[in-house]
Amino acid sequence: MSTSVDVHPETTAPSAPRRPRRRPMRRVALWATLAVVVFIALFPVYWMLATSITPREQVFEFPPSFIPTSITFEHYGTFFETPALLKYMVNSILVSGVTAVGAVIVSSYAAYSLSKFEYRGRKSVMYMIWSSQMFPTALLLIALYLMFDRFGLLDTYVALVLSFMTFTLPLCTFVMKGYFDTIPTEVIEAARIDGAPERVITTKVLLPIAIPGMVAAGLFAFIRGWNDFIFALTLVGEDRRTLPPGLVVEYLGEFQADWPELMASSLITTIPVVIAFMALQKYFVEGLTVGSVKG
Repeated sequence: MSTSVDVHPETTAPSAPRRPRRRPMRRVALWATLAVVVFIALFPVYWMLATSITPREQVFEFPPSFIPTSITFEHYGTFFETPALLKYMVNSILVSGVTAVGAVIVSSYAAYSLSKFEYRGRKSVMYMIWSSQMFPTALLLIALYLMFDRFGLLDTYVALVLSFMTFTLPLCTFVMKGYFDTIPTEVIEAARIDGAPERVITTKVLLPIAIPGMVAAGLFAFIRGWNDFIFALTLVGEDRRTLPPGLVVEYLGEFQADWPELMASSLITTIPVVIAFMALQKYFVEGLTVGSVKG
């Protein structure tokens, strides 16, 4: 007796259509966006360089040539042949350096207080410091001008240093506080148990550990003072003028503008900042990032 077995063919569900991979397109879009951003950021620098090595008679040709057909370096020699510009450069180094040192000292002690001490009004002070960054620095110019005039500080290096420190201290304090927050409180408590006073704890224990944060804050203050224009133009006269207003006064007039010399001098004045940033880049990046990661 035989039995029959019904064999049914296997049925498989229809596979869903595969979606095209979008990762290559996203990568292309990302690189294209980055290329556009880099072009926008670097094209002004290239145009400054191209203008600085272009002969004067070819600068104002129309249509403009994006690649110089002839090259000259005589515009760079004008900077070193102008005594006023060399004096402005010395003033910039002096004022920016003192501003950086003063901002680091004040912001370090302020950040240490805000980070490691608990007292009434601490959060209010922090909010007041952070909120000061919301206002344009130009709004402080009139108030500072009247204050310096009353105390006889106009046309002095002190006026420039104090004005530069006014709008660099909030961010320097923010950077230093973020760094002090990462330092364990046990280190301070151990020093106190050993009988060290607060002055010794600050100068011998905390500040050596916080060198990257101090470098980041100092470099920011130096660059901010080096690039300032409106305060250096308003608060001091010709003898104590710094480079940004000095370049404008020297090369831009009512009836004439020496653009090749201005571009060449502007590139020369960026060299100290570039050298300082390249030499301290490691500490600068560490000082800005270490306070953003806790735990």
